[in-house]
Amino acid sequence: MALVLHSGPGNKNAFKALIAAEYSGVKVELTKNFEMGVSNKTPEFLKMNPLGKVPVLETPDGAVFESNAIARYVARLKDDNPLFGSSRIEKAHVEQWIDFAATEIDSSVSWYLYPRLGFMPYVQTTEETAIASLKRALGSLNTHLTSKTFLVGHSITLADIVLTCNLYPGFANILTKKFTSDFPHVERYFWTMVNQPNFKKIIGDVKQAESVPPVQKKAAPPKEAKAKDAKKEAPKEAPKPKVVEAPAEEEAPKPKPKNPLDLLPPSKMILDDWKRLYSNTKTNFREVAIKGFWDMYDPEGYSLWFCDYKYNDENTVSFVTMNKVGGFLQRMDLCRKYAFGKMLVIGSEPPFKLKGLWLFRGQEVPKFVMDEVYDMELYEWTKVDITDEAQKERVSAMIEDQEPFEGEALLDAKCFK
Repeated sequence: MALVLHSGPGNKNAFKALIAAEYSGVKVELTKNFEMGVSNKTPEFLKMNPLGKVPVLETPDGAVFESNAIARYVARLKDDNPLFGSSRIEKAHVEQWIDFAATEIDSSVSWYLYPRLGFMPYVQTTEETAIASLKRALGSLNTHLTSKTFLVGHSITLADIVLTCNLYPGFANILTKKFTSDFPHVERYFWTMVNQPNFKKIIGDVKQAESVPPVQKKAAPPKEAKAKDAKKEAPKEAPKPKVVEAPAEEEAPKPKPKNPLDLLPPSKMILDDWKRLYSNTKTNFREVAIKGFWDMYDPEGYSLWFCDYKYNDENTVSFVTMNKVGGFLQRMDLCRKYAFGKMLVIGSEPPFKLKGLWLFRGQEVPKFVMDEVYDMELYEWTKVDITDEAQKERVSAMIEDQEPFEGEALLDAKCFK
């Protein structure tokens, strides 16, 4: 039997196997009339992939799912396929960049794009984290491609196929020229790849997104239409009114309890003013933003805290460490009204250190944050003594993302505001 790829048209994950097949001289048939949500729910499909996800490759020896595994399988059908590189180190580098394409590019593009298309809930902080992670990944890729046409060696490999397919939804749907112009070597690389004959045969013509899709809003049901339908369906004879027993005693709705931080005496520090100053200061940061912070800071109404991760030995993988911080900041969203924070990922080699600075309303770390955000107990919390000039300077350095920080390189810096 021929190899059959179960997927709908236009699926970037299916493109990987189809392009690999073109380069390898392997015949792969794409199923016709595949309907997502129907075809992938049949007993026959679920037998091949119980999760019901696409694509799935049907082979004489059994089914294969997961797009990168499918692309590898197809490429391996050609002996000594140059798509895997020509030496042991090149083969390792091909696998390295395939992993990079999945963990650094695909995940960040997905968390940026799909919420805006309505495929998953939109959360602003999640989007900010995704954009920051994507820019960091593209910056690294841009540096690698400065003097290279391909990711590995001097010809197209499976790594180029996988990475280009993962970049494709971003370039086509959300990454405008304004966004990608900061990464000129990535731009050159992407357009070079998608215009290769074997890529173009599968993907077709690619046009870059001209604007960022707006956040999808759930449409309210049309009341007028419902009313008209009700009139049409109304019986000629009015139905007898239903007898609804009144509850024995109706309780008045209880007022929502105030957050204890809202009951504190007014502070001269307006947190939103500081956040605006931080966001809008693009030059002379130390002279403008840092000075402005200390001018605004109210030690009676707010407190500053250093946090140090207790288990830095676990931080051996860069993207996992940064995702750990991103998740923490997302869970801190419940205190956005009362806090500002900076989280630094420190070190050029693993294990990486996590250190943070937080500004909280009141004199203690808020109890509701300690109770609700499980990450809090993973850190040691130390209140800043602003009468100590060394501690005060450390606060300024962390707000500023000063590098090197305490003698070490900064891998990443994230802001909660």
